[in-house]
Amino acid sequence: MTSIALFGAGGKMGCRLARNLRGSRFDVRHVEVSEAGKARLQSELGLSTIDADKALDGADVVILAVPDTAIGKVAASINDRLKAGTMVVALDAAAPFAGHFPERPDLVYFVTHPCHPPIFNDETDVAAKKDHFGGVHAKQHIVSALMQGPDEAYAIGEEIARVIWAPVMRSHRVTVEQMALLEPGLSETVCASLLVVMREAMDECVRRGVPKEAARDFLLGHMNVLGAVIFEEVEGVFSDACNKAIEFGKPVLMRDDWKRVFEPAEIAASIQRIT
Repeated sequence: MTSIALFGAGGKMGCRLARNLRGSRFDVRHVEVSEAGKARLQSELGLSTIDADKALDGADVVILAVPDTAIGKVAASINDRLKAGTMVVALDAAAPFAGHFPERPDLVYFVTHPCHPPIFNDETDVAAKKDHFGGVHAKQHIVSALMQGPDEAYAIGEEIARVIWAPVMRSHRVTVEQMALLEPGLSETVCASLLVVMREAMDECVRRGVPKEAARDFLLGHMNVLGAVIFEEVEGVFSDACNKAIEFGKPVLMRDDWKRVFEPAEIAASIQRIT
């Protein structure tokens, strides 16, 4: 049985992983330093924690379910206790991309991250429809990268990823560099920023007299139909009026050089700020 030391098991993310790993084929050792986290793990899942040294003794895999800012410190603190061939799993590309993993060519470094349940889906269950984050009821896609180690190690990493992010649909293999383009580049710098702008635009309509509920319903409904066309969920085209609005609206809203956020230096700077 493959043994996993789950660090940060009592945190918000750690509890999600612990819940999905429970009942799997893996022998999971739960590590949590905070008393609140230990209490949460016990009350919500009925799981107890063990000392880090005991958890690492003979562990095949170490999952670091800790904040990006703590990855480097935690990885360094356990480095001397990891046997050659141990797989260290990060749940985000930021810290590995920034070089916060110890220089250990004899270790396997694996990174995995959820795509989260897609806007366009076939969920009919109420709980699944409300599972916006994923990993509980709603199906989602995932991305994973083998940062270093023998190629055959990818299979066990992906198996673990499919368990911790379950239920999983497509599993995409990418590089750490590509994952960094996806986050923070695509998902946070671009998508989150533009969604905040859309919310501010809705609020501006409300400030100018549109009832808030009407503005919200109108915006979210149009996000659905416009997104379906733009992302090729359905076959369709925009009206001439809509195309004209885009033609004149985009230059007002976006700088001509906005795609520079995907340049390596910009991605690296963004990740340095995060970590």
